[in-house]
Amino acid sequence: MTGDPTVRANGRAVRVSTPGRVLFPDVPFTKGDLVAYYLDVAEAVLPHIRGRPLTLHRFPYGVYGRHFYQTRTPPHPDWIRTAVMHYPRTGKTFEAPVIDDTAGLVWAANLAAVELHPFLGRADDLDRPTGLVFDLDPGFPASLADACAVALDLAETLAATGLRAWPKTSGLKGLHVHVPLNTPVTFDETKAHARTVAALLARRAPERVVDRMTRAVRAGKVFIDWSQNDPGKSTVAPYALRGLPTPSAATPATWDEVRAWANGSAEFPAFGPANIRARLARYGDLVAPLNATQQALGF
Repeated sequence: MTGDPTVRANGRAVRVSTPGRVLFPDVPFTKGDLVAYYLDVAEAVLPHIRGRPLTLHRFPYGVYGRHFYQTRTPPHPDWIRTAVMHYPRTGKTFEAPVIDDTAGLVWAANLAAVELHPFLGRADDLDRPTGLVFDLDPGFPASLADACAVALDLAETLAATGLRAWPKTSGLKGLHVHVPLNTPVTFDETKAHARTVAALLARRAPERVVDRMTRAVRAGKVFIDWSQNDPGKSTVAPYALRGLPTPSAATPATWDEVRAWANGSAEFPAFGPANIRARLARYGDLVAPLNATQQALGF
C-alpha cells in the first residue's frame, strides 16, 4: 500500500492513512501490512469478535512507542456499531466498539489497533458469558513447555466434568484454554467454576502450578489465571497480532501440537503473519467450535 489508499469492503470505502508507517521496526512491518493481514484473516477472526464489545490495543507510534488499551470508542464512522458498557462498582458508563465485518477490521487496523480483545459477553447480552477462559502464564524460569503440560492436565480435568476445551497460544509467552458454553450462565458461575478448577490443579501439583494472584509466588510455576472470567475483562482474539518486537499472533493449536511442545518432541514455532496464513489454508479455523458448541458447567 502506498499513498493514502481506500480499501473497499462490505460495500464501504475505508480510507487507510499513512499505510507506510512502520509499526514493527525490526521486521519491518507497516500499517499497510497490518491492514493486509487483517483482510487476509478476516473470515477466521470475525466469528470470534462479531457482536462483542472490544478493547483495542493501539500502537500509533509503533511497538516501541507509546501504546494504550482503548475500550471507549474512538472517533468513528456512523456504521461502526457500539455497545453501552456499565460497571456498577465504578459507576462508569461508556460505549465500546463492536466490529461486525471486514470494513470494521480495516477501520481498527487504520487506528494501529494491532491487538483485538473481545469481551466474553455479546453486545446484546453482556451479562451472559458465552464461555470461560483460562490464561496459563509461566513465571520464569518456567517455560511455554511447562504451560503446555499444565494445559494438558487442565483439559483432562475439564473433560472429567464433561467439558471440552480448545487451546490457543497467547501470542506472548503463555497459553489460553477456551471452554465454550453457549448456554444460560452468569459470570458469577463461570468465574467461580474457573477458580475451583484452578485451585484443584494447584493442590494437585503445588510444585508447578499456582492459582494465586501474588506475583511473588509465581516464579518457576505456571499461574492459572481464572480471573479473566469477569464482565470487565477481555481476552485477545484468535489470530489477533500482539505488540511484540516482531508480529506474532494468538494462534489456535491442536492438542497434539500442545502435547508435542510439552514433551519437547516439536519446537514451538514463530506464529507470524505468513505462518498464520499457511495454517489457515491447511487447517481452517481450529477454534471454530467455540461459537457453536453448547456445554453446561459440571461440579
